[in-house]
Amino acid sequence: MAKRKRGVIRWIWSILWKVLLLLMLVLLLFRFAPLPTTAFMLQSPYPVTHKWVPIDELPTYLPLAVVASEDQRFPNHFGVDVKAISNALHDYGDGESLRGASTITQQTAKNVFLWPGRSLIRKGLEAGLALSLEAIWGKQRILEVYLNIAEFGRGIYGVEAASQHYFGRSARNITPRQAARLAVLLPSPRSRNPNSLSDPLRERVSWIERQMDQLSAQHLSAILN
Repeated sequence: MAKRKRGVIRWIWSILWKVLLLLMLVLLLFRFAPLPTTAFMLQSPYPVTHKWVPIDELPTYLPLAVVASEDQRFPNHFGVDVKAISNALHDYGDGESLRGASTITQQTAKNVFLWPGRSLIRKGLEAGLALSLEAIWGKQRILEVYLNIAEFGRGIYGVEAASQHYFGRSARNITPRQAARLAVLLPSPRSRNPNSLSDPLRERVSWIERQMDQLSAQHLSAILN
């Protein structure tokens, strides 16, 4: 029995280290190469439109709009925002609905490698992958990938495809307000349209613009420069 147990353990370890090695190789490859697709794109029930654009070709206020809306502590955390998680759990304990508290790094990890849902297993994998992305890719690459693979509509992935679809122009040429209008789509991209926003979402756009002004370009200067 003990011999059989040791054999099972060796087999599990043999599979595990090979999976981890493959993951590291994939992360190293896409540290530099554009991602041709992601797990979320492959699972999309809609035809996929996806166009890659390097982050250094985008106006600085576009990544700033996304950070202002989604994860203002992005320059400071290491993939998992412990403070945001603690605040979400505290609010949940006070009777509010449970917020995801996912960072941009975690959302990138989820979109590239995992699946939709909120199971503890997926959240655990997401957190582990987020730490790996921070260590191997770094902040600029994570933000570049997120801008290029986040869903902005039904089958519309990345800011370039989104900008062309909604505004008829490249993401390289959108205005700060259009950047804020794209950022407001991210929590529920399949049910929102930046050209037809409800009053609360228009107020949210104005809030994002105010946050962009308060944070200023200096907020991401260490990442983008």
